[in-house]
Amino acid sequence: MTYMDMTIKADLLSIGSVDVDASLLPRPSFSTAGPGMGIQSIFFTSGGHRVRLEVNRDSPLKMKLKNGHVAIERDHREIVEGEIEEVVAHCPDQVYITISERCIYNCTFCSVPKSQGKIKTVEEILDIVEKARKNGKLKVIALTSGISKSPDNEIDRVVDVVKALKKYQVPIGVAVHPGKNSSQRLKDAGVTEVKYSVETMDREIFDRVCKGRKGHTLDFILESLRDAVRIFGRNRVSSNIIIGLGETDENVRQGVEYLAQMGVIPILRPITISPLRKDDLTMATRPSPERLLNLTKMTREILEKYGLRVDVAQTMCLPCTGCDLTPGYDV
Repeated sequence: MTYMDMTIKADLLSIGSVDVDASLLPRPSFSTAGPGMGIQSIFFTSGGHRVRLEVNRDSPLKMKLKNGHVAIERDHREIVEGEIEEVVAHCPDQVYITISERCIYNCTFCSVPKSQGKIKTVEEILDIVEKARKNGKLKVIALTSGISKSPDNEIDRVVDVVKALKKYQVPIGVAVHPGKNSSQRLKDAGVTEVKYSVETMDREIFDRVCKGRKGHTLDFILESLRDAVRIFGRNRVSSNIIIGLGETDENVRQGVEYLAQMGVIPILRPITISPLRKDDLTMATRPSPERLLNLTKMTREILEKYGLRVDVAQTMCLPCTGCDLTPGYDV
């Protein structure tokens, strides 16, 4: 049996999708947040590594049942064997919930503004969490949200949800766009960890793909991250950097070091090009396996330099590892 290692995972992430035999899809996951909103996906685990892949009939990768396990093949050649992981809510081992499935901003890498989905009530969210508790699968709660009216209004909504969820006494992570005094408000409500995503540290790319944010600039996000570290502490704050928007490796390196120096753990996220956004992302490209490996090794070295530990994180993307090549876990 061939088990997944960092090189195989990098290969799988560089493609990002898999054609899955229908019999292996009893309960696929559909993303309700971010660039991959509405895309069906599956979690595959092998050799202590986990990867999340889009389910796509046109993918060069094929997932099939083999000898009681699952095998992924390419060009009729087996790459790796492993197992499909059960999804609790959006990802394994976490109840990960999107509150507002809509956004007033129009970042060109993100599908949410194109969908205008629903806004879950506190009662609906409690029902999801309660079901996980009754099934014995409630370990961690993670919340994310678009922006239905304004960043500050969304923080109000998230704070109300977190206050209602505190009774479960499990770690709660929140990934949102920051608002005024958002870190202190989230901390006071009972949040354990936060993620404010910079998306890219290339200012020209940020201005191009995230235009129209009405004052919520890259500088505002960076200042909010700095404040979040002051309030939540080191190793409790993270930020996504999308890889594949046209940025250079040197820009990524500088961005990773800038964030790590302030105590933020960067997450390098391969670009997901949704069918809803393919016309807006003509310059975007999924990163190669070699690029993912090199950038992740570089990130690990920088995290070690500043004494940051990915394994301390309890919620959201860092302990999940499915969408990214994660330093400390995969590399």
